Amino acid sequence: MITRPSLQKLALPLALLAVGGFFAWQEPAYFGSRNLTQLIVEFSMTGTLALGMFMILLTGQIDLSVGSGVGLIGGVAAVLVFQHDWPAPAALLAAFAAALVLWTAMGTLIVRQRIPSFIITLGGLLIFKGLFWLVIQNSTIPVARGDRDNLYSLLTTYYVPPAVGLALGAVLIAGLGLMLGRARSHRRAHGLPVSKSVWAAGRFVLVAGVVLFAIVRLNAFRGVPLSLLILGGTAAVVYFLTQHTPFGRYLYAIGGNEEAAALSGIAVSRVLIGAYVLMGVAVALTGFMTTAYSGASTTTVGDLMELDAIAACVIGGTALRGGRGSVGGVLLGALIMTALLNGMTLLAVSPEIKFIARGVVLTLAVWMDVSFGRARN
Repeated sequence: MITRPSLQKLALPLALLAVGGFFAWQEPAYFGSRNLTQLIVEFSMTGTLALGMFMILLTGQIDLSVGSGVGLIGGVAAVLVFQHDWPAPAALLAAFAAALVLWTAMGTLIVRQRIPSFIITLGGLLIFKGLFWLVIQNSTIPVARGDRDNLYSLLTTYYVPPAVGLALGAVLIAGLGLMLGRARSHRRAHGLPVSKSVWAAGRFVLVAGVVLFAIVRLNAFRGVPLSLLILGGTAAVVYFLTQHTPFGRYLYAIGGNEEAAALSGIAVSRVLIGAYVLMGVAVALTGFMTTAYSGASTTTVGDLMELDAIAACVIGGTALRGGRGSVGGVLLGALIMTALLNGMTLLAVSPEIKFIARGVVLTLAVWMDVSFGRARN
């Protein structure tokens, strides 16, 4: 008999399967190596930003400024490289430092002045958008000049050799197997229930099969894109922080009950500011990848990405009120959002319908979050 928790765990994979199956039925090229590569690059950008938003949402806060920030930080680096002839690494580091300063300041303002994050980050959305347009002077700043490649443009145009991609896939599968095995052993040692070995083995085989299929298909085009490795590194760091450090435990505790967390001795202010600093890191990485993927810094870079990031988190089971969520869920939610948008683009769906679809998905995600929250209470 399948229990309700089991159904909830199956919901995301089934939704992803339904989205992929529908678009593959409508357009066989959906799972072609070229489109799959494009989908993975887009997933890397959405997923990286969503992982930063995940740590903010865990505390019960929110950040509406990240989409404008993506455009601003990417635009700053582009202007430094192609209008002021800075070396790409130096320009990226300078823009990265600017992101850290901006999000540290925003987090400090929220915490010290006790202003709702919704208001401060909404103001940030408008300020960063205006600064972005001023920086690029409402023009188009290229990220590459003819055949001139640089670190900036390579972020979404470099692919690892096929053999290296397969080796990385093998390491990932082995790491997942080890992690799942340790998790089961840990639960047994503490007397907690674990799923049947057959089900656990089946899930592992399924995940391993999906990873190998994706790598083979990516290798059929150019290989595993560098942007996916950036997402993988980001996910590994966020997983480690949230699951194996006191900082991560504090994020969950503050989201669960901020007053109780403060009474237990947690430095709530420091943790909240730290979460916004990490959001700045995610914004910088996403800004660089998104601008590089667009081929230029234009006024539309980053538009609505804050909504995609929030939707990805909530679809993946992160509670808007804080205290609940997982890295795996966020990645699945980001993949569902990316698969939906990529499929609509492939089918040449009109922009109006895309906006409606985004709104419907976000509304359904919030409705599910509220419904599950009531069920738990």
